[in-house]
Amino acid sequence: MNEPKRRFLESGAITPTFIGAGTVVVGQVRGAGAFVVAGTVEGDGDLGGSFSLAVSGIWQGNVRAAQAVIAGRIQGSLTVEGKLEIGVTAVIRGKVSARTIAIAKGAIVDGEIEVTSGDPVLQFEEKRQPA
Repeated sequence: MNEPKRRFLESGAITPTFIGAGTVVVGQVRGAGAFVVAGTVEGDGDLGGSFSLAVSGIWQGNVRAAQAVIAGRIQGSLTVEGKLEIGVTAVIRGKVSARTIAIAKGAIVDGEIEVTSGDPVLQFEEKRQPA
């Protein structure tokens, strides 16, 4: 049966820009495609596509993206135009803004949460094992 995927990066239809574990990028990051960060970024980001922050990923700075799945740590604001999923291992210290937001029970968001659509924040139990 063709069951829809919950996370948008699982579709395999796009080849993301990947910042691997152990890699540190310092400075502004900009791009139109998908980004997967498993390393560290120190600087602001303007990501026109999807953004996935792995469990090992750290972003120090403000980041904007079209949609996002967060499992790592962010020190700064996170602004998402569309859907935002915050996983159980996520720690976000800063303002979070998105059209829709789903937060796993156990995730830490230390800052203001704004849902621009007016919908309530969805809470869920994480069923996946953190990678």
